Amino acid sequence: MRKLMLTAVCLSLAMVASNSHAWWGYTKTKYPIVLVHGVTGFDTLGGLVNYFHKVPYNLERDGAKVYTVSVSFVNSSEARGEQLANFISGLGESKVNLMAHSQGAPTSRVAASIIPNKIASITSINGVNYGSKVADVIRNVIPPGSSVEGGANAIANAFGNIVGALSSSNNPQDGIAALETLTTSGTIALNNALGWKGVNPTYCQASSENVSINGNNIKMYSWSGKTPWTNVLDPADAFLLITSNAFDSGEDNDGLVASCATKMGKVISTRYQLNHVDAINHLFGVRSVWTNPISLYRSQANRLKNQGL
Repeated sequence: MRKLMLTAVCLSLAMVASNSHAWWGYTKTKYPIVLVHGVTGFDTLGGLVNYFHKVPYNLERDGAKVYTVSVSFVNSSEARGEQLANFISGLGESKVNLMAHSQGAPTSRVAASIIPNKIASITSINGVNYGSKVADVIRNVIPPGSSVEGGANAIANAFGNIVGALSSSNNPQDGIAALETLTTSGTIALNNALGWKGVNPTYCQASSENVSINGNNIKMYSWSGKTPWTNVLDPADAFLLITSNAFDSGEDNDGLVASCATKMGKVISTRYQLNHVDAINHLFGVRSVWTNPISLYRSQANRLKNQGL
């Protein structure tokens, strides 16, 4: 009996080891992954709070090499894109895969226009690729050149400088530039400047998976959610339910961006039960009860791996 029990234990351990071995390497992409935050974002605060909560760990544990960049907390996508390009150029990697949330998506497309030879792929996650109606509403409420605009900009910049200090970043802040670049008109202007690379000029239409920039083929993908309210225990949901009033009745959105406005490259899905904050696994893992965002990042890493990226 003792011998049978020992044999059973050994077989169980062998099966666990076999399964662990099978999963290891699932996210092991050829090129490192760079996570790019959105507006009012950072890499980590004091080394304790990660913008992409537990996402880096869950990519790294099965083989991925992951970097998290810190560009301006608030600034234009053009300025942030230049900062991202400088960050990537300083890594010493031949190429990278960008996974970008919110404003990180247009930021990444700007970087790709500067150093296309360094970018293997861009994945937009709830990305602002055709503007945000919430930004449109805020821009209408804050008149250009008014004292209200000046005060709001000062507050945003001051807060950005504090976050920059906590995240060891000294990038410049410009709250009004951030607001302008995220409006529908501001994003369309950026898309025009970038030649609509990766984004279809026709609203709510997908683009191509393969995007050529100066002779360099860059794979582009996107996914997003369609539900502002996903977890009664998540305080962020109440805020996103309010901001979702900026959208037309029946228009799918994540609380800040319309699902149609997130489309870039090959669209994996715009139907996930995720809101804008769920997409980065926050607040601290209190997120959608229907969709686990970490599984989406891992699946995408495996997709890139299978593409030889």
